[in-house]
Parts: sequence; structure tokens; C-alpha cells
Amino acid sequence: MLKPQLHQSQSTQTLFLHKPFIHGSRRSTSLPIWSRPSLLKKHRNVRVGLIPSNTKAVSISNSSSDSSSTPTTTTKTTSTTTMTTTPTTIQTTPTTPTTPTTTTTTTIVTTEVVTEKFISVKATITVTLTVGGFLSHLGLKRGLDDITDMLGQSLLLELVSAELDPKTGLEKVKVAGFAHRSRRKEGEIMYETDFKVPVHFGEVGAVLVENEHHKEMFLKDIVLDGLPYGSVHLSCNSWVHSKYDNPEKRVFFTNKSYLPSQTPNGLVRLREEELVTLRGNGQGERKFFERIYDYDVYNDLGEPDKNLRLDRPVLGGIEFPYPRRCRTGRPQCEADSLSEKRSNKWYVPRDEAFSEVKQLTFSAKTVYSVMHALVPSLETAMADNDRGFAYFSAIDSLFSVGINLPPFKEQGILKTLLPRLVNVVASGDDVLRFVPPETMNRDKFFWFRDEEFARQTLAGLNPYSLKLVTEWPLKSELDPEIYGPPESAITKEIIEQEIRGFPTVQEAIREKKLFILDYHDLFLPYVSKIRNIEGTTLYGSRTLFFLTREGTLRPLAIELTRPPMDGKPQWKQVFQPSWNATGVWLWRLAKAHVLAHDSGYHQLVSHWLRTHCVTEPYIIATNRQLSVLHPIYRLLHPHFRYTMEINALARESLINAGGIIESSFSPGKYSLEMSAVAYGKEWRFDQEALPADLIRRGMAVEDPTAPHGLKLTIEDYPFANDGLLMWDAIKQWVTDYVHHYYPDSSVVQTDGELQAWWTEIKTVGHADKKDEPWWPELNTREDLIGIITTMVWVTSGHHAAVNFGQYVYAGYFPNRPTIARTNMPTEDPSPEFWKNFLKKPEVALLQCFPSQIQATRIMAVLDILSNHSPDEEYIGEKMEAAWAEEPVIKAAFERFKGRLLVIEGIIDDRNANSELKNRNGAGVVPYELLKPFSQPGVTGMGVPYSISI
Repeated sequence: MLKPQLHQSQSTQTLFLHKPFIHGSRRSTSLPIWSRPSLLKKHRNVRVGLIPSNTKAVSISNSSSDSSSTPTTTTKTTSTTTMTTTPTTIQTTPTTPTTPTTTTTTTIVTTEVVTEKFISVKATITVTLTVGGFLSHLGLKRGLDDITDMLGQSLLLELVSAELDPKTGLEKVKVAGFAHRSRRKEGEIMYETDFKVPVHFGEVGAVLVENEHHKEMFLKDIVLDGLPYGSVHLSCNSWVHSKYDNPEKRVFFTNKSYLPSQTPNGLVRLREEELVTLRGNGQGERKFFERIYDYDVYNDLGEPDKNLRLDRPVLGGIEFPYPRRCRTGRPQCEADSLSEKRSNKWYVPRDEAFSEVKQLTFSAKTVYSVMHALVPSLETAMADNDRGFAYFSAIDSLFSVGINLPPFKEQGILKTLLPRLVNVVASGDDVLRFVPPETMNRDKFFWFRDEEFARQTLAGLNPYSLKLVTEWPLKSELDPEIYGPPESAITKEIIEQEIRGFPTVQEAIREKKLFILDYHDLFLPYVSKIRNIEGTTLYGSRTLFFLTREGTLRPLAIELTRPPMDGKPQWKQVFQPSWNATGVWLWRLAKAHVLAHDSGYHQLVSHWLRTHCVTEPYIIATNRQLSVLHPIYRLLHPHFRYTMEINALARESLINAGGIIESSFSPGKYSLEMSAVAYGKEWRFDQEALPADLIRRGMAVEDPTAPHGLKLTIEDYPFANDGLLMWDAIKQWVTDYVHHYYPDSSVVQTDGELQAWWTEIKTVGHADKKDEPWWPELNTREDLIGIITTMVWVTSGHHAAVNFGQYVYAGYFPNRPTIARTNMPTEDPSPEFWKNFLKKPEVALLQCFPSQIQATRIMAVLDILSNHSPDEEYIGEKMEAAWAEEPVIKAAFERFKGRLLVIEGIIDDRNANSELKNRNGAGVVPYELLKPFSQPGVTGMGVPYSISI
């Protein structure tokens, strides 16, 4: 087959031939005519196409004048036309071949006039300078790429018409040209090329791009100027592989969005083929430059080939249901065929990778570096890994004096990784000195107060766990034969002594005054397993709170339970705020255990599982089933940015066997297994919407007369108050967007891509929940609005609420210890242990807290994870190019942005209101986690579009 134009030409000459002379193909193509002089100067192209059958052949103008002003014409004649060309023969008469001479004579018989005019179109391509791309490397390939640039053959572009040929019903001939490097500006290289586009080419619907370099390049955008209907913008923001890695050209569509049924006929094939490419074939190990999206189970957390103690169960399947991750195709481990080998390079589809600003400032890559640079330094500085803090003043010294770090082989590397924390002293040594979090700055003893302990369940780092008590007595659902009597030790007599103004527990429950943190049934089955791990312990726990007349919570009781184990019966005990010294210290120790439970649940369930983990299948399905032309793809795209890479890096350094989570949180090696149990028991898509979550926990009831359609059980609930503002703004934006593209529900039902997308999420991405009856249907516009709003909320508001306050609330670790290392003094104490507790109770609390290495490691990581990158994209701040293309969507986005700015002001006003005691008061940190916008750094505010850290 003859191929489309492969070489740039300043003058296009077109020869239309009858279809037998292109081997029976009905497609148009172009035929370059070369001579020795043309190799030195320029190429002239003869365009071969199909014309009506009554036309035998056409003459070719040999003029080299600008074809935009000089059309190619043929005159109706029966005579012989002579064309002087290069010594290349084009046979136009099948019966009598032509003998090559200096002058090529072609017999042409025409029956009608054929005229084609051209317009000049200029393409400007912007390529972003990158550390790892084609502009960075040295060596032979760099030299070859420089030559390619000098020859003006850096990028091959082919313009694709959005229309089929009206005469043939086939795709129109693509217009091709090489782009040459034209200029450089800060951080970018500009390439340009000129096209001669036939006037009847129609609208440009896509551009095919081939990277002629030996290394990938990051293509920012393409702008086409000179078209009769105005400039055309293609926002690419994509890595384009080298043709030497993959010969397939990349396709970039224009910014205009189309439902499948509305796709211009000239783009239908490309739309379908691009989705096939992105799905891959499910075979082989993925290469770094690929953009293939596929599913796999979590079978890469362990490393049994290195050490069998690092073997971990597969998450995803009957035993441990779990969302799916992106498939990498790495080989199986030798020691465990169900596990996948780990490697230094973790595949994610190429366009899911971090921007380099994010890479070079912080991110999980920094966490990885901290693991491999800071942690060994800390272990050297702290000879005993199990050593705790001897005094509270030693904890305070982390913020004032710091830790002297041993010399590192790469001078200054730690200062680069952690500029906020690592200081270089006069001697030239590195000192790790932590910045006091805002909570500590406002009140050094904030963590000691019971009212702050209670307040943070509503306005702290984990506002997703508190539930309304609706039944009494409290009772476990676990098997009593295994775990002991199910009845709680918190009796009505204990509670009725504390609930002032209410004579009975039942009355307090009717008035919705009792609330609970319940980590009993989830944790209790793991107590005996975790207690076999050296340096940690666990209980099942329940913590009860009472809602006061001021609208604040007061802790009433903590119950800690150990199941029957090691030949001992079940042990359980209730601890209460006390007015005697021993009771006070036991209460403080019980709080430390509950806070360790809450920290683990927060990190493993509220944070990792309910945002990072469940979102990855949404991203995979979106790229596999929704074309980039699809309006829903373009609505969701900013909310999925960087999530797959942060998840891959979490599997590499945070949640892996022996990683930061396992080594610093109470569940230890069972951490991710417990998150799988929580997924199986608790996670439901329909309850991930904020209103549904509040109703599920008894924290709100539906009320059409109330703001947001909900009446909150606790009126001053900062997370819910601000979250509902954000939820409503998101839902209105999604509603405006969906209504524009889907005028009625029948369009939703007949959208094949959309229906395939939702089906794949339910049955493949969350395959272990595929038969659950609670999955929403997707039949109406309202169904679609609810599904999209939930996804957008989870990736933006939900994640921001549980992530960016980590250093603020847990940077001073006694406020939220991640691990409890010792049992309660009252659980089977030896006489010596009890004696020491009575003599020095402070020591017992310090021994229960994390060790020095655990605490400092977590504090450093939380500082990184609480950080906003300089290139952070906050929700509603920046309009996507595809949204700006459509005036109705552009106006809707501007309204959305305006609502978010109003929300900022409302939150500021609430924080200044002294009547709202859960967010205002002496030493109280204002609740700002759901303020939409922020400056870079650790700010405790800002809601990014996506889960990017």
C-alpha cells in the first residue's frame, strides 16, 4: 500500500487517479516524487486520490508557487499533455508503459475540470523541558537527536479530518509535515511546521504525532492557526514515546467533547482504536513508556524471595476482598507463586506519572528517599531501635535541639529532601529539627485535655469514625465461643452516673446524646496475632462520649478488651475520667491505646482504603472505557491526576511488608490485611457520598427544610458543616455539566461507553463486591450525577480532610500515637510492674508511646504527606481546556469557582464565631482543612482536585 505523505513540502502537487491504480483501495494517499536535486532542496508530493469514474486522469501543475494562491487545475481536453519532471515515471495508462527519458510524457485524457485549492496552516507545538526526557540526556542518542532537530525532523504530524469524504464515505487523506525546532522559552521548546491543507479538508478533528527522537518527550499542546473556522487547540499534556520504542503514532484529539453517538464520522475509528490500545492484551510485563491500563490483585506487598518473614497474603479474592490495582505483569516470586516480584521501577501508565515539579519538591518519591537516607541515619544516631523517650522534655527537644545525624555520603541530600526539617549547623553536620505543629504552638498541653480528645473526633484528623449510639446495651457480634462474652462492660450504671440531666441511658439515647468510637469487633480478632509481634500490643476498644448543652463532647468511658488467649479467659475493663491519681493515669493510658487504634484506623481505612485504594479502579476503568473525547472522561480527569503513581509508590515504601506503616503502627504486619477486612465489612459505594455517610453513622437525618437537606445530630460538627458546603458546590457543578451533555435520561441509557465504564467498575475494579445489591443503577441523569459527585468528593474533599492535617494533629505524636507498645498496668500485672507504675506513672505512659525511631520516622513522613506541592491544582482554581471550549460549561465552572470562594469566607466566619466551641476557643486550632485554596507547604488547608499525595 502507498503511505500518506511522509515528507514536508512547501508545494503540494496533486494527481487524482482512477481507483484501479491504487490496487483496488478506495482510500486516498500521496506519492512523493523525488529526484537527486530534490533530495538536496525540497520534496514535491504527488497526491493520489479517488475521483469520479468518468475522469480518466489529470495533469499536474509543475509550478512551485504558493498553492494557497495558485490552485491545481486541469482543463477539459482530448489532446496529449506533456509534463517535464524528474527521471521518475508514474504509469497512468495500464496498457502502454512509458519509457523513461529526460522528459517524462504522460498521456492524460480528461472529461471535466478538477480544481483543488489549499490554505496555509501553521502548527505550533510546545514541548516541556524535562529531567528525564529527550532534552536532558548526553551521549550518542543525544547527538543523534540534535541532528534530528537540525534537519527539521523532530516530530512528524498528520492532520486528521473530522469528516469522511462525502463521495467515497472513506476517511480523507491525512495532511503530513515535519515540525522543526523554532525557539526556546523558559522551560519549553517550541516546534513549528506549515501545512498546505485542501480547502475541502473540513474541520481538523485530531493530530497524529510521531516522535523522531530516541527518547520520549512531554508534549504540552498543539495550536493550529490559519484554518477558516479559527484556531484549533489540542491540549496534550502527555509523554510521547520514541518511534524506536514503539512505531505506533500517538493520536491527540481536539478539545471539543463528544458523546459516542455524536462523534464526527471521521474520528470514529480513531476513537475506538485508541481505547483498544489503552486496554492492552493482558499479556507480558509492562514497559515504562506504555499507556496500558489493566487490573490485578494486591499481590506485590510482600517480598518472600528476600525473606519468608516478608511474605504477605494476596489482597483481592474470596479470603480477603479488596479493590484492584493496576497490572504490571512482573513475574511471580520463586518462594510464593501467588506473589509478584518487586523491583526498583514500578510501572504506572506513562501519563499517570508525577510532573517534575512535584517529583523534585516532595512526594512519595521523597518518602522513598527518606526511607533509604533518613531512616538509616536515624537508626545510626539512635543505637537502640526499641528505646523510648525517658522524659517528656526529650520529646520537646525534637522541636528545639533536634537530632544530630551522622554524615551522609551525598553531602546535603537530606537538606534537599526535607528543607523544613533538616538544618545544617555551624559544624557542617545535619540536624533533624522538627517544626512545632500549629496545635502545639497554640497550646503546649493541648494533647493532655479530655475536651480536646473529644473535639478532635469532630474537627480533627479522623472525623469519619464517630457514631451515634442507638441501642443499649452495647454488644459484640463476634462469636462468643471464640472471643468471649459479647456484652460490653460499660453498664448503664456507669453511664448514668455521668450523664447529668438525664435519669436513664435510654432517655439519653432517645435524645441523641450518646456517641461512640467503636474499634471492638474489627480489632478483637487480631489481638492474639498482633501480640505475638515484638514491641506492640492491641485491644478491642469502645469509647463513649456525651453531648453537652454547649454542643461539645465529653468522654465518659473507655472499654478495652482482650479475647481468651494463651489459656487465659477474656479480659475487659472500663476506664473513666477520674479524680484520684491512679485513676487519672490509668485513664491517660487508656486514651493512648484508643488514640493508637484511631490512628491505625484513620491511616488504613479512612485514608488509604476509602480514598487512594478504592479510586484506582475508577481511574483504570475511565481510561479503558471512556474515550478522551468523552465529556465524563474530561470531567473526571483532573480528579484522577497522579493518584496511580502515589499508590504505586505507597506499595513500594509505605504499605509494603516491613514498610513505614507496618513498622510504626500497632497492627504491624497485619495492617493491610485489616484494611481488607474493613473493606469487606464496611465499604459500600452508595455510602461514600458525604450525606449518606453522615446518615449511616447517625450523625444526620434527612430533612428537606434544613440546609443541604440534612439535619445534623451535632450542630457544631466542623467537618460535616464545611464538608456539606463543599458537597453541594460539587454536586451543582456536576449537575450543570451532566445536564448540558445529557438532555434527558435516554441519552444516559444509550451511551455505550458510559454503561461499559460503570459495569467494569462494579464487576472488575471492585470484583469482590460485584454481586452486592447496593450498587447504584445508571439509568437516569440523577444516577449519573450521584455517581460522579461521589467520586469527585472522595478524591477532593474526603481526601483533603483526612490527609493535610496529619502534621498539624499528629506532628506532636503524644496527641496521636501510632502504636501502643505495652499492655495496661491492670491487665495481669506483676507486683513489680504495678509497684513501678504507682511510683512513676509517667514512665509507664512514655513506655507505651512509640519508640524514638518510630516517632521520628513517622513525624518526618507526616510532614511530607501534609505538604502542598508548588504545582498543586486546587479544586475550582484552574479551568480545564476542554471545559473552556464549551461556553455553557465555561459559565458553569465560573459559577462553581465563585461558590468555592464564598465557602472560603463562610469557613473564616465560622472559625471566628465564639459560639462554635468545636472550632473556636482558647488554644483551639481553627478548622480549615476544607478551605478550598492554599499556599504551598504544610498549611492545614486546601482541597486539591485529586489524591496526589
